[in-house]
Amino acid sequence: MPDDLRPSADDSRWAAVLARDPAPACGPFLYAVTTQGVFCRPGCPSRPPLRRNTRFFADVGAAEAAGFRPCKRCDPKGERAAIHAAAIRAACDLIEASETIPSLAVLADRVGYARHHFLRLFRDITGVTPRSYAESVRARRLSAALASGARVADAVAEAGFGSESRVYEDSARVLGMTPGSARRGGAGEVIRVALAESALGPLMVGATEAGVCFIGFGEDEAGLRGDVMQRFPKARIEDAPEELAETVRQVVAFVAEPKAALDLPLDLRGTAFQKRVWDALRAIPLGETRTYSGLAAEIGEPRATRAVARACAQNKVSLAVPCHRVVGKDGDLTGYRWGVERKRALLAGEKAGRGRG
Repeated sequence: MPDDLRPSADDSRWAAVLARDPAPACGPFLYAVTTQGVFCRPGCPSRPPLRRNTRFFADVGAAEAAGFRPCKRCDPKGERAAIHAAAIRAACDLIEASETIPSLAVLADRVGYARHHFLRLFRDITGVTPRSYAESVRARRLSAALASGARVADAVAEAGFGSESRVYEDSARVLGMTPGSARRGGAGEVIRVALAESALGPLMVGATEAGVCFIGFGEDEAGLRGDVMQRFPKARIEDAPEELAETVRQVVAFVAEPKAALDLPLDLRGTAFQKRVWDALRAIPLGETRTYSGLAAEIGEPRATRAVARACAQNKVSLAVPCHRVVGKDGDLTGYRWGVERKRALLAGEKAGRGRG
């Protein structure tokens, strides 16, 4: 294409302004509206200005030096966002320090916001409601107390639950298992494991009688075995290369040349929310990806992006529950429990495998 027909940098920026694109491909920038005297982010929800009334700047300093002030709607300097984040941190600290779940009114009053405004901010920043956050704090306390060997009745009281019956009635959502099982840390349970070499390095498969509970990569056997033991600290770990030979063969073959979803019997232990996320991960077709926000929308929780990201991070059955298929909103690979380079290789292999299919 002749140079005089190529779009200029300002043309690309103007297109991003019209599209309200918060992360434009042309890179970060700010735009100013000369008739209003303000500067904005490209994703500003305000009505777009006329092109002749628009100027572009590389950063806040340049826009302010030209005499423009920050827009109050999109907060290009991030000052309002920082204030909101500090308020929500204070609310979370109060929840963490309280023996019982504080009411919405108490939390909102503590940080100085109206209840409806506080609730919206809390959900926008944390991805969950204050009550959901408080329930996760109680569950964490209960899990820690049980893991330390405390009696179930004592652990329930220390965590702030009203009675044991409430915990047992909803044990799958609260702990992912019964309180007794959590207290025993897998005691009496047998985890069979097998080690293998794959195209992406050493991997280990772990399984209970119910199904595969662990698939992970590592640098050596000791690290992989420790990863399994972290999930079931009191379980008996047994080497079972022959019993798991077919499962291991399927996993190694998938890593080498992914052609179809890895379909294995699984033993997934987590909260109801985590299981919804893991089910959604398993529904992503081979060779495709989703963003964290997109996955949250797919499970009907569009504001729970951060909670979805945490559930992905807590997945211990790689490949079969393909958390590597979730990327940042700009396509960035973000983090991956078993290394970003492995994530990149897996996605590239799956894309190629889909093309062959």
